[in-house]
Amino acid sequence: MNEIIFLVEEAPEGGYTARALGESIFTEADDVENLHEQVRDAVLCHFDEGKAPRIIRLHFTREEVITI
Repeated sequence: MNEIIFLVEEAPEGGYTARALGESIFTEADDVENLHEQVRDAVLCHFDEGKAPRIIRLHFTREEVITI
């Protein structure tokens, strides 16, 4: 596996949550810089040494509600 993708969403209470697609990895952080660190750490903890993907892709989504 060369790449892993995380779906990143804004958390209702502030900050961000990140969930890996196809793996049981979840993490959260208060800001984007900290999120990068948390995601890297979560990936390295999840995979055996030498088996972690080389690329981590973060896909940011944002939900917006508007009224008519």
